[in-house]
Amino acid sequence: MNKVSHFEIPYDDQGRAQKFYQDVFGWQIAQFADRDYHMAITTPSDEKMKPNEAGAINGGLLPKNPTGRHPMIVIDVPDIEDHIKKVESAGGKTVMPVMKIGDFGMYARISDTEGNVIGIWQTIGTC
Repeated sequence: MNKVSHFEIPYDDQGRAQKFYQDVFGWQIAQFADRDYHMAITTPSDEKMKPNEAGAINGGLLPKNPTGRHPMIVIDVPDIEDHIKKVESAGGKTVMPVMKIGDFGMYARISDTEGNVIGIWQTIGTC
């Protein structure tokens, strides 16, 4: 069984979104590497931003784009290419092809049979 490992919340205005989530939920928002992506730290975490508490997840804030206009979950998979094949054979489709995220992992977005966009993630290295 694959677990939900992350969430993503798209924004129109980064500063406004950051202030909202900091003020309302007390989250820490941190720039992620050299990307237009901000980590949303929702729980005590280690230096790699992995939650210390079992079952807790952190997320990210990113600009809205054609495949990411609504909040989405990200599901951890052991083999991203294998899961894309499973998605397509089950009637879903790939809406954003696999891309490597630094030395952390591989990421893609898929659409289920109902049109919901979901992120899938394969960890590489020691992320």
